[in-house]
Amino acid sequence: MGAKGKAEPAVGARSGERRWPMAVAVLVAVALQLITSHAGRLPGWWIFPVLELLLLGILIARDPGRIDATGPRVHRPTVGLLVAMTIGLVGGLVILIVDIVYVGFAVSADALLGRGATLWVTNVIVFSLWYWVFDRGGPGQRGEGIDAAPSFAFPENAMPELVPKGWSPQYADYLYLSFTNATAFSPTDTLPLRTWAKMTMMIEAVVSLAVAILVIARAINVLPG
Repeated sequence: MGAKGKAEPAVGARSGERRWPMAVAVLVAVALQLITSHAGRLPGWWIFPVLELLLLGILIARDPGRIDATGPRVHRPTVGLLVAMTIGLVGGLVILIVDIVYVGFAVSADALLGRGATLWVTNVIVFSLWYWVFDRGGPGQRGEGIDAAPSFAFPENAMPELVPKGWSPQYADYLYLSFTNATAFSPTDTLPLRTWAKMTMMIEAVVSLAVAILVIARAINVLPG
């Protein structure tokens, strides 16, 4: 924590969580970018999946196995990965909306549903990573048991007697949080406590709602009778 001193690990500190769940999520997002129809995409769209794979490789090389490293060597490529994935998500959504508005019913229902589903799943993955990286100091600090102010209140926090001692949220918990927020357009069993968490959940819900209304609803309208 710089010149002010490094926080001491809490008693009963845990080993870091495994890297593979978040790595698999990133690979799924990359695969969706590659297999989705390329019609209407901007030239150079392939730069984003290549960059994401490169940054993921750097993360794995610098902190293999369990996530227990902290500091800029790990934090910077992690944030870079999130920024690249977010730009790709927003760009894909904007291009799809433009296609719907200007191409209209010439776009097939299958194409709209496929691209909409891809964007929806990518939306869930991207925001789950944002929550996972910035809650409670990040996965590295959570793994070391370093106390940090929580941004989300999980059910396990309210019922500590039902979970192992020293429980800490891992990537699967943030993936579930992101999925339920994208589905219900609101918090379910996990509540945001800080302003950034509330605003980020609001943005995710807006993206999910835009996909549902502007893409899926339009696709249903052009389905053959």
